[in-house]
Amino acid sequence: MTILFRYLAKDIFWATLLLLLALLALFALFDLIKELDSIGNGKYPLATALLYVTLKQPSNVVLIFPVAALMGTLFAVTRLSMQSELTVMRASGLSLTKLAGFAAVIGLGFSVLTFLFGEFVAPAAEAAAKRMRLAATSSVVAQEFRSGFWVKDGLSFINIQTVTLDTRLLNMRIYEFDKIHRLSSISVAQSAGFDDGSNRWVLNEVEKTTFDGARARMDRLPVAYWQSAMTPDLLAVLRVKPDDMSLLNLNSYIEHLRDNKQNSTRYQLAFWTKVFQPLAVVIMMLAAIPFAIQTQRTTGVGGKLLLGIMIGLGFYFLNQLASHLAVLNDWPPFLTITVPLLLFLGVAVALLGWKEYPMRLKVKH
Repeated sequence: MTILFRYLAKDIFWATLLLLLALLALFALFDLIKELDSIGNGKYPLATALLYVTLKQPSNVVLIFPVAALMGTLFAVTRLSMQSELTVMRASGLSLTKLAGFAAVIGLGFSVLTFLFGEFVAPAAEAAAKRMRLAATSSVVAQEFRSGFWVKDGLSFINIQTVTLDTRLLNMRIYEFDKIHRLSSISVAQSAGFDDGSNRWVLNEVEKTTFDGARARMDRLPVAYWQSAMTPDLLAVLRVKPDDMSLLNLNSYIEHLRDNKQNSTRYQLAFWTKVFQPLAVVIMMLAAIPFAIQTQRTTGVGGKLLLGIMIGLGFYFLNQLASHLAVLNDWPPFLTITVPLLLFLGVAVALLGWKEYPMRLKVKH
């Protein structure tokens, strides 16, 4: 069985690798198309855009690997089945249960590699890509810490506690300095939104403290306007997606949000998704096997392969839909991630059993 396992593992590995590279090339093309409008702005030539797109691909690897593993298993097992190699293996004592066990072990190996890649390579590459793009397209310098976003814009430093999904700023402070680096004013605003018409920020509920030598004056303003090189598009680039964060950073940020009594559902969803990523890869590969097993007399092979791929993609989109609904309805993140996985695992086991039973009858006859 060791020889059979190595042979099967080699076929699945190379098929998965080729499909992963093909999918990555497609994603890289889409990423490059999105960057075309920015090429030429500031110091952002085509070479820098290509490097930026390249640095984003590790995050795409983590995202699309389960689908690549599904398709790789489909094509590898189908090839073995259509060339009667799988029939010889079964005649040698390889049951469908053992085949599924082999696939699960291979899937766990894939999962470990994907987990390490997602923990150590993808977050660092994503952060480097964003810093490089920001430095090439804007004069604004910014970084995110536990205290929120800190942005340097000319002689001003801005601290933003929260950036909402629609790029609205909450609990922000603007520290303005003069040319000799003396603090000239501090503005504290409850919220801020960007006015596209005037190309400036509209600050709400502002407390502005102005320093003049040894004197200080405080003004309370219901509305104030702030002109800055910082734009919503720039903040969208700066904001780190929960899916791009490591488990350690996710856990720390979740605790930070809880301590400040803020909603952490999106980050908990990303945390549990990363934890159960290995199981998702294994389930995808198990679900592929019943659709991949064919006989020489089987018709409609292409249709069955397409059906297997569609089921795998359906599982992926079901997870995405469940995550979005969990954010909207504040569902428990742990159950939101595990329930679809368990349901799909049940479907995969049922399909394997349905395929194994008639094959056993054929072997008996």
